[in-house]
Amino acid sequence: MKILVLNCGSSSIKYALYDMTDQSVITSGGIEKIGLPDSFIKMKVNGEKIQIDRPIEEHTAGVQFIFEVLTTGDHAVLKSLDELDAVGHRMVHGGEKFNKSVVLNQEIMEAFEACNDLAPLHNPANIKGVNAVKALLPEIPQVGVFDTAFHQTMPDYAFMYALPYELYQKYGVRRYGFHGTSHRYVSQRVCEYLNIDPATTRIITCHIGNGASIAAVKNGKCVDTSMGLTPLEGLIMGTRSGDIDAGAVTFLMDKLNLDTKGLSNLLNKQSGLAGVSELSSDFRDILAGIANGNDKARLAKEMYTYRIKKYIGQYAAAMGGVDVVLFTGGAGENQWEVREGATSGLEFMGIKVDGEKNRACRATEAVISADDSQVKVCVIPTDEELMIALDTQALAG
Repeated sequence: MKILVLNCGSSSIKYALYDMTDQSVITSGGIEKIGLPDSFIKMKVNGEKIQIDRPIEEHTAGVQFIFEVLTTGDHAVLKSLDELDAVGHRMVHGGEKFNKSVVLNQEIMEAFEACNDLAPLHNPANIKGVNAVKALLPEIPQVGVFDTAFHQTMPDYAFMYALPYELYQKYGVRRYGFHGTSHRYVSQRVCEYLNIDPATTRIITCHIGNGASIAAVKNGKCVDTSMGLTPLEGLIMGTRSGDIDAGAVTFLMDKLNLDTKGLSNLLNKQSGLAGVSELSSDFRDILAGIANGNDKARLAKEMYTYRIKKYIGQYAAAMGGVDVVLFTGGAGENQWEVREGATSGLEFMGIKVDGEKNRACRATEAVISADDSQVKVCVIPTDEELMIALDTQALAG
């Protein structure tokens, strides 16, 4: 069975083609700058990286371009589109309507579209991707996998905000959480890797990248997560502030004469590591700045890892303890400094990282805790695309 996984953003489309007989990636790539004259596709075929420049005005043309490179030319991997069995889509915000992946049909798409207010930048782009595939391959099964679905097992006392209850009833204002497909994949995979039973295990999953979130997973179900109504809440991120006093927000609106759009731009695009360091949103640049004596870079790093540490402590308390802490995502998988900063001082909780193992681990599955650590600390590279492919296979197969 061959499955195409699509992740459609407002100006981009990422894709991966899977052979599900062995869950291997046949090819992967992405289109960037849709709607701009310098748009292009990048792809990886047999280890070779290729870029083709072409003006791509909108998403249907983008999907058509992906189909074209899959089936024609020197880098074709399919004889025809008839070899495709199904398409799986990353869908960002399913609200309370979707607590699992579903086969997409008209009724489902209308329900998903009703969630657009909750993710006005992401959901419409997801819809464009589904419609583009339908226009080109009207009979192929399509499956939606929702970022928010894994977190729908949170109890009400964890997902509610202490606002007038009618705001939840009228507008759905509550914590939803994101990165759910990643949290689901790594929390399952770490149990396979350690040969333990997820039904009796308390796991804290730390997805640390330019966007970052943490989830508490108890007995296979999410019971809390750091992101909220939007992906802004929680950890400090590359350009997002994370948790901030709402009173500080209204104070800044008055002082800087900001409207809601200006405020959103400040908190989502000008804050986080980039805002504090005044250097970069990339953790590698922050580390380079520290090496050069940049004190703002030092402050940004310490704030960043301190916030992760606080959430680990909170979620251990919420679950009555913790058995596994795992790191994933770009920085979580590759930056030993992040893992060290986030776990140092937690020995009283039974969390003890082996410095040598931690420094040696980069983007590979590994146990980095000391032999006498009561809590296993692991690195598990995420694979959201495979998770989407597996759900698509199960539902459309």
